Amino acid sequence: MTENSHEDPADLEPDFSLTVDAADAGGRLDAVLAAHLEALSRNRIQSLIKSGDVTVGGAKIVEPKYRVNEGDALCLTLPEAEDPEPQGEDIPINVVFEDEHLIVVDKPAGLVVHPGAGNWTGTLVNALIHHCGDSLSGIGGIKRPGIVHRIDKDTSGLLVVAKTDQAHQGLAAQFADHGRSGPLERAYSALVWGAPSSLKGTIDANLARSQSNRQKIAVVKTSGRRAITHWQVKERFGKDDQPALASLMECRLETGRTHQIRVHMAHIGHPLIGDNDYGSGFKTKVNRLEDPLRTLVGDFSRQALHAGLLAFEHPVNGKTLRFESPYPPDFAKLLSGLQKF
Repeated sequence: MTENSHEDPADLEPDFSLTVDAADAGGRLDAVLAAHLEALSRNRIQSLIKSGDVTVGGAKIVEPKYRVNEGDALCLTLPEAEDPEPQGEDIPINVVFEDEHLIVVDKPAGLVVHPGAGNWTGTLVNALIHHCGDSLSGIGGIKRPGIVHRIDKDTSGLLVVAKTDQAHQGLAAQFADHGRSGPLERAYSALVWGAPSSLKGTIDANLARSQSNRQKIAVVKTSGRRAITHWQVKERFGKDDQPALASLMECRLETGRTHQIRVHMAHIGHPLIGDNDYGSGFKTKVNRLEDPLRTLVGDFSRQALHAGLLAFEHPVNGKTLRFESPYPPDFAKLLSGLQKF
């Protein structure tokens, strides 16, 4: 069954079924399904509902906000997967270093690293396939050839990608070790709201998928995966007689969790400027600023995070490679505006 199939999911064996209990009664259909299906995002579930792939009591329901009742039988039937094999696309990429074993690129903000739901084309992987041909490592799978580590779509900066299986294995081992016993270094520049009282510190707080919004990550106390971020204040911005408006911070990762820096900075009360997912409560600060800074900050359309330093041991010849990426124009412009505040 494909996305465009007219077969009724009620006539097929469901991939997931659930009888609504008292705890879920009265909840939205999409929210209830998302709470029980960790493998699917809420956006994906909403899409499946709208496509007619979900039934309640045998009846097709196409409204995600439909309220379920205790005892309702929910059934979800997944359409057949689309061909996941990405194709090469002539997308410009900034190559910092390349040899027969690996390639280092400086990713612009807005570019997704690899194909996935909602982003089957136009990704860094598509660009790399076009640039490298068939030389990318196959260890990462069809959708993620050569990908050893990732940075968020709206984070800019440096990435290393393996072109051979030998290189992939060597790089993966270094990233798994997080630089504890080797030369691997990853440093990010972040523009955050406010400023910590001290100049440096460490955040050791477990992270897990948020129970209230499966698209987000949250700090948890008793479960999740351990996440450690070391931070240092590089510059504070603001008037001398007032608390700092914002800070430029350097963050170094001892672990590599999804959204780690963004969630950890918000956890200590200093979310990234422009981060609508984890810093939405700070939007009112923008309105209290005076122009031109108010316009500059208000127009900054992504989290202010840049992966500016990447160092690692070449997995074949053993040489230490170190790369630094200058601030992209939007980040540099925002930083300059804060420095003038």
